[in-house]
Amino acid sequence: MYTSRSAATASWKRTLYSVWVGEVLAIAGFGTSTPIIPFFLGDLGITDPQTVKLYTGLLQSLPAISMMVMAPIWGSLADQYGRKPMLLRAMFGGAGILLLQGLVKDPGQLLLLRTLQGMLTGTVGAATVLVASVSPEEERGYSLGLLQMSIFLGNSLGPLFGGYISDAFGHRINFFATSLLLLSGGIIVSLFATDDFTAPAVRKSFAKSLIPDFSPLRGEHGKALWTLLAIVAADQIAGSITAPFLPLFIKTITQEPARIASNTGLVIAAGAISSSVAAVLIGKISYRLGYRRTLMFCMGGAALFYLPQAFSRSVFQLLIFRLMSSFFIGGNMPSVNALIAVNTPREKQGSMYGLRSSVASAGGAIGPAIGSALAIGFGYGSVFIATGTVLAIAGIAVPLFVSMREWRLQD
Repeated sequence: MYTSRSAATASWKRTLYSVWVGEVLAIAGFGTSTPIIPFFLGDLGITDPQTVKLYTGLLQSLPAISMMVMAPIWGSLADQYGRKPMLLRAMFGGAGILLLQGLVKDPGQLLLLRTLQGMLTGTVGAATVLVASVSPEEERGYSLGLLQMSIFLGNSLGPLFGGYISDAFGHRINFFATSLLLLSGGIIVSLFATDDFTAPAVRKSFAKSLIPDFSPLRGEHGKALWTLLAIVAADQIAGSITAPFLPLFIKTITQEPARIASNTGLVIAAGAISSSVAAVLIGKISYRLGYRRTLMFCMGGAALFYLPQAFSRSVFQLLIFRLMSSFFIGGNMPSVNALIAVNTPREKQGSMYGLRSSVASAGGAIGPAIGSALAIGFGYGSVFIATGTVLAIAGIAVPLFVSMREWRLQD
């Protein structure tokens, strides 16, 4: 028979694992349909290459913009009405929107629904605040690391699954597959996740609940929170600077042209696996090492191994450096998310994690523009140097602006 302590442990672990499975399904779902957008436009009658490029850009950027705007609002509602309802909103709402996308008849309808998708979804932010709120302090790094692993894993599995679905059944079926995966994730979370949310003694009106509470940014730990948000932006910018040009760089160093695609897949997959493993391993020990120290170590390691990638002259060299840099990057976000929780009052964490998601979306949008300018002006190698520099500067900011205030295990 459970004691109260063991029952509480079983409850938060059940919540963690159910959210983990739900996030793997949700992220894999988005990865199933998103990569085939340019091909689906052809099915909708768009054949002009320039028009395809225009719509592809809009279909990627508008959802990111709408998510950036809405994420803090959903976070504020999480503080007022609970964290689990917001995650279910993101999953079930996404399932409905993706189902409709599979039924569109013209690009305008798809553009509208993709914009609504950004407004309604945001499973990562919702899952992060739920996991952070239910996990014991000494297990928070591990929990957030495991959640980060689900994101890496979903991003790896989704495109593979989507490619098979497209080849076997057509592009339109991808959207139905995504909807089904999101629906499955939502059902698992609804059945097995527990939210220990306690409603505020005086709940705001719904209209006022739509206004995020960013007061922690002005409080005692405001400097640390501003720094952590800047690190989130830097991490997203760094990743998105390189990503679009990695295949092109691999093409320049591949000795056998017939192996360009397989080499690119190998490097990307190996990096994702390395980050996934690191997210759990580093997350597991980050509480004992200290989140601040762990973050400094990971940012520094990522910068150190990103810079040599610019000078790689073989796929093997790039693969080794990529494995190492990806490992350290995998430990970044669990530590950042844990530090946000440490420096934010529990009743305001939804707003802060919502703002964190908004900043991440903005960083992901800025990065490709920076990468394009660098690649055009200085060549593909410059994107790796820029990425390493961004990560190094962010790592230096940690000891300067994030204090040592962290909870410790009791002896």
